[in-house]
Amino acid sequence: MSSTTGTTAEKTDATHATDAVNTTESVQAPSFTKSAESAASPEAGASTAPTPGASSPPDARRAPSLTARVRRTALRTVRRLPYLLLKGATKSAAIVALLLLWEIAPRAGLVDRTFLPPFSEVADAWWGLATDGQLADNARASLARSFSGFGIAVAVAVPLGLLIGWYRPVADLLGPLLEVFRNTAALALLPVFVLLLGIGETSKISIVVYACAWPILLNTISAVRHVDPTLLKLAKSMDLSAPRLFQRVILPASVPVMFTGIRLAGAVSILVLVAAEMIGAKAGLGYLINASQYNFAIPQMYAGIITISAIGVVFNQFLVTVERRLSSWRVPAGG
Repeated sequence: MSSTTGTTAEKTDATHATDAVNTTESVQAPSFTKSAESAASPEAGASTAPTPGASSPPDARRAPSLTARVRRTALRTVRRLPYLLLKGATKSAAIVALLLLWEIAPRAGLVDRTFLPPFSEVADAWWGLATDGQLADNARASLARSFSGFGIAVAVAVPLGLLIGWYRPVADLLGPLLEVFRNTAALALLPVFVLLLGIGETSKISIVVYACAWPILLNTISAVRHVDPTLLKLAKSMDLSAPRLFQRVILPASVPVMFTGIRLAGAVSILVLVAAEMIGAKAGLGYLINASQYNFAIPQMYAGIITISAIGVVFNQFLVTVERRLSSWRVPAGG
């Protein structure tokens, strides 16, 4: 009996031990599995140290796309290079031909080189004026006067043109007065400006303002009066108020024609100023040209003329760029 009882007790203890081991394994197994899954998941990056030298997937994707974009841009530029070279050569062919003719004609005796020296001599004179500072000083004085008068003319003529073009009573009131002065040349009034305002800076800037105001004013009036009637009808059908209509329809539609007058005024501002600087001025490109003529320094005179032409071209290109930015809403012809 005692042996049987001992055997039974041993079997019972073994069974309890086996159940305890199974219970412990069943409790520990989920936690081990969960920790393994958390270690394998990408969200465990905060507890897992990154491998040195490994790049993140966004960087790996961004690098090839950037390289491909650079390659496409380079290939496009290479493919367009012949076209760009041909276009540049076409645009500069006439200027190069003029300079060659200017160089050859005096040397061949076709013209008197005393009054029209070769272009190489003019270029040497221009470089001499540039190195000793005379060209920069005179150009600075002319640009200050020209841009001051041009800016005042734009600030006055554009609002006045918008008012005259949009409001008929204002046009009826100021129309006869404008017709009188628009037919009077600015240079014809130069002695009047000098007598009334003196020979200082005021008279020179005032004559530039007067000369620049008319192209801007007349083109602004024409631009406002010739806005597409269809646009006005569509805007009025949407019950837009008068200020909103003016802001959204009238002004954008008037920009192209308005800038035609502004570009004309930009050229006039330089040309009229040169004539004004020939009377009583002590600095400026007009003064430089006039003094070179009196001193019979003909190459320096042509150098001043070339400088004025270059400034006019650069200023016109600047105005063209501004016009394109302000009228970017327009659809190009054929597009």
